[in-house]
Formats: sequence, structure tokens, C-alpha cells
Amino acid sequence: PLDHSVLLFFHGGGWVTGSIDDYNGLCASLAKATGQIVASVDYRLAPEYKFPEGLNDCYAVAQSLFKTPNILRVEPEQITLIGDSAGGNLAAAVSLMARDRGEFFPRRQILIYPATQSDHSEQSPFNSVRENGTDYLLTAKRVAEYMKLYMYAPEDLKNPYLAPLLAKDLSRQPDTLVITAEFDPLRDEGEAYAKALALASNRVVLHRIP
Repeated sequence: PLDHSVLLFFHGGGWVTGSIDDYNGLCASLAKATGQIVASVDYRLAPEYKFPEGLNDCYAVAQSLFKTPNILRVEPEQITLIGDSAGGNLAAAVSLMARDRGEFFPRRQILIYPATQSDHSEQSPFNSVRENGTDYLLTAKRVAEYMKLYMYAPEDLKNPYLAPLLAKDLSRQPDTLVITAEFDPLRDEGEAYAKALALASNRVVLHRIP
């Protein structure tokens, strides 16, 4: 019987660092806490593989699980996309791509402090980039460096599959949980994405961790 629930996990690391090995402990904890299977995706990393190569890998894995339920013995409606930081960006982009291509439909996504826009300079529209962009583990400078390594060409910065907040149409997206962190430079863009999804008539829960 197809009786499992699956969290399809895309790891963080700025599209440049991180691996499924680095995230094994976290994924094991997630599986134990939720009682769900966690499938962690070993997508290709920049700068060797630039946008949209890593995203295409994530999309291909999602498509396989949604279209071939027997791989993990899971019904498509029991699959939740989940990712942190760059992984949250990839989950959001997979959901947009799935809607645009019409090949499968994720029912739920969990975006943990996701990167959703492409400007992390002093000119960023978001205060958290300036307020929290220095002296913490993740700096605005590092985010900008990761973005530069990830993009193939400058016009990619305007592509909604790289910066989901720039999507002109956010309708027909999965039920979404967005989790942000108070002192994270990515806080405001994650919260702006939650609000934009809600304005487009999606079901959204936003939770900021103090």
C-alpha cells in the first residue's frame, strides 16, 4: 500500500556549499520528529554548475516522485517540499516551475528562512539585509557572493526561478509554511514572500522564530 508521507528536502548552503552528508543528522531528526520519510536531494552545486542546473536536478527528483509513486511508495498528495535558505529558494522555485509546466502539483511546501530575491546590497528593499547583514553567521556580503557564483548571467537575477519574489503570478501555489529567523538578513524577504503568496489567494502560515 502507498501509505507513507514524504518530506522532499533540498539542503541549504547558498547553492554553492552543503551536501546531503552535511544534512544527514538534521534529516534524521526531522524524520524522527515527524514520522515521515525524508528524501534528501544531492543536487549539483555552483560555481561548477550554475543556475538553473541545481534547480533542474531538484525539479527532476520531484517530478520522478510525483509521477512514479512506487519509488518511495507514496501518493503524490503525501509529498511535502521542504528546504532551508538556498534550499527554501529551490523548493519555492520547484513549485513555481511545476505550476508553469503543469507536469505535477505539490500540495505543501515548507520554506525555512528562504532566499526569495536577488539584491542583498545596501540598496536592498529589505531592512533585514542592512540590520542583520553583518556580525552574524550569514552576512549580506556572503549571500551576494553566493548569488554571484550561482547565477549564469546578470539577467538571471530577474528570473523568478532564481528570485521567486519577482514572479508576476504567484497563484496556484502549494499550502505554505514560511519560517523566518529574527536576526537573519533573509528574514524580510521570506516574510514578503509569505505575504505575496497570501495576496495571491494561497494558504500560508508565517512563523518568525525570535
